[in-house]
Amino acid sequence: MLQGWVYIVTDRPNGTLYVGVTSDLARRVWQHRAGEIEGFTKTYGLHRLVYFEEHAAITGAIQREKNIKHWKRAWKVRLVQEFNSGWADLYPSLL
Repeated sequence: MLQGWVYIVTDRPNGTLYVGVTSDLARRVWQHRAGEIEGFTKTYGLHRLVYFEEHAAITGAIQREKNIKHWKRAWKVRLVQEFNSGWADLYPSLL
């Protein structure tokens, strides 16, 4: 079964957040950074990877993404801060 990733990208610390899911995290974040994905992330310039979690199956990642998307913003911010307190761009660590 295909593994999956849930991730959060932003434009700056404590900025606009986007929660996504993918089977190839490095490729998807590169697409966001290059502006290849039309929509919300391109419109708002969201390219800083600040959170990610791996799931053994893509179906689990999809369910987790849906759950997080329904959370209050404060909960999402807390999730990022617990994982990455400095809101550093984690994309270089994927390469």
